[in-house]
Amino acid sequence: MIKLRNLEKAVKTRAGFIYLLRQINLDIAEGEFITIMGPSGAGKSTLLSIIGFYDSAWEGEYHLFDQAVHKLSLKERAALNKRHVGFVFQQFHLLDNLTVAENLDIPLSYRDVKRSQRDAFVADTLDRFGIVAKKDLFPSQLSGGQQQLVAVARAIIAKPTLLLADEPTGNLHSDQGREIMKLFKKLNDEGTTIIQVTHSEANAAFGNRIIRLQDGWLAK
Repeated sequence: MIKLRNLEKAVKTRAGFIYLLRQINLDIAEGEFITIMGPSGAGKSTLLSIIGFYDSAWEGEYHLFDQAVHKLSLKERAALNKRHVGFVFQQFHLLDNLTVAENLDIPLSYRDVKRSQRDAFVADTLDRFGIVAKKDLFPSQLSGGQQQLVAVARAIIAKPTLLLADEPTGNLHSDQGREIMKLFKKLNDEGTTIIQVTHSEANAAFGNRIIRLQDGWLAK
């Protein structure tokens, strides 16, 4: 499903180029549940952002299904993102000027789902996550944990082919975190490919393979 070959990411500083990722060669099969682990600054979130099409400034080869992503335009990459990817951001990235319900509706609108169906999906998801009472509130009116739940709900509402999650339970108490991970496991059992970044060994145990990064390199 995903093939990365000699993937590298560098940023320019006054002292020259600093590499965030070096020579990443990685295959991820459809239906896997992958965990990326490593110390802070290892390149975990950077790698996830590249896979999710949120970072286009990299070198190397990236294939998703039969698409050579490295040869696609930014517009074509954005289309792949909308068609296939659900992303749980570490900093939530909810749209501040939209209510909870409207934030959940956004991924559905990208997939040309009819309005009546979208309303039904949003209602079901609000109920599933226990946030019906929050549907008309704006992100600024929610706690960090509530924003995290909305972010997870938004990522999965359109049933993405590929779910990417950056510290998905970081702002949740332990019981909520376990429920989210159980939900991820259920989605994976139903065929969703999942890649998560986490420091939690307990969360990693829900997956079937751990990839470790160290200073931008795949650890051996």
